[in-house]
Amino acid sequence: MKQLLQEIKGCTICENYLEPRPVVEASANSKIIIIGQAPGTRVHNTGIPWNDPSGRQLRKWLNVTDEQFYDTSLFGIVPMGFCYPGKGKSGDLPPRKECAPQWHQLLWDKMPNVELILLIGMYAQNYYLKDKAKRTLTETVNNYETYLPKYFTLPHPSPRNRFWLTKNPWFEKFVIPELQNRVHKILT
Repeated sequence: MKQLLQEIKGCTICENYLEPRPVVEASANSKIIIIGQAPGTRVHNTGIPWNDPSGRQLRKWLNVTDEQFYDTSLFGIVPMGFCYPGKGKSGDLPPRKECAPQWHQLLWDKMPNVELILLIGMYAQNYYLKDKAKRTLTETVNNYETYLPKYFTLPHPSPRNRFWLTKNPWFEKFVIPELQNRVHKILT
């Protein structure tokens, strides 16, 4: 696993499109895998995954401490794109498409203890659920039970999604408690 992580962190597959600085954290013992989109600018600059307001919100949703979240024997953090994709018109660009096909299966092969995979956002959900993903992110998240016990579908915890959270109060009322319950059972 250490060698594979070194290879990923040295990856330059996307260097013709952006400044490579892959961000990934995992171990052979990781129990819960977090698959988000791609690092933002703060994460790109620090090299620490989910080291931003989105990460604080995600840890709140999971009801875990920073220490638990960054303990790779508990959580593996494997984004769809390992490098910051750059700025778009209304936020960051989509994750580069090279990373997941190049590296994800190699990582899964080295993590036999995974009990749950969190699919955060449409890019992760569409890639992993394929034709089982619903028409919209809202429908996919609202039907999270369909994908259990392997996958748990979530919206992105970005502060930009405040409107979505306000419009969909069922998420924090019903989905988050189920997420916290499952995470707690796995971690204890």
